[in-house]
Amino acid sequence: MGDFIIQDCSLLAKTSGLPAAINLRELRDRIALCSQDVLYHHFCETLLVPSFDNPDYRNDFAAWALLQLGDRVLAEQLGIINPYIFPDLEKLREQVLEILDERLSEVIFVPSCQPGGEFFFTEAVTVVFDTGKRIASPKALPEAIGTMTNGSIYYHFFEARRREPVGVDDFSAWLGGFPGQEAWRLALQTVDFVFFSLPELRGELVRVLGKGGVA
Repeated sequence: MGDFIIQDCSLLAKTSGLPAAINLRELRDRIALCSQDVLYHHFCETLLVPSFDNPDYRNDFAAWALLQLGDRVLAEQLGIINPYIFPDLEKLREQVLEILDERLSEVIFVPSCQPGGEFFFTEAVTVVFDTGKRIASPKALPEAIGTMTNGSIYYHFFEARRREPVGVDDFSAWLGGFPGQEAWRLALQTVDFVFFSLPELRGELVRVLGKGGVA
């Protein structure tokens, strides 16, 4: 098996072309129409957005429901969604729309934001670059992960799940090429990664690999 090539990445955000939403009804209608890239950005790429730091709500829709609509019930319903358990983004969209439709049927008045609190629908292009760093053997993986940037952690553990093999992080895929590394691969699968910040995830990966040992 060849060396693990450590990549890094950043986001180039751009507008989606959809009008901003000022209330819950408009949010629902825009989500029904938006591209999959918009959906992915607001659910998954928030980790790489420096201004996003809400430990309770890891996606933009949940955070907006709480901070701009004042709807904690909806925020909690949206906030517990794990976008990575869905086989594709259309299934994720269906789940979100179901939650929004149910909430709209419950409220007497459609919740609206104050001026300046509109939800802007954006998407992003992921710019990937080679760091020049390599990992030659599995035993060097924990230490290498401990020194990776947030962009590298995101690219190899989150963004990787969109590439082949779909649903698998790059570290697990690489370890699969070495005999005797099943313990580490299983350890990586136990990480409940969705609700970690990138620095927290880095530490957790180092911890579980340290417990797993080297074959």
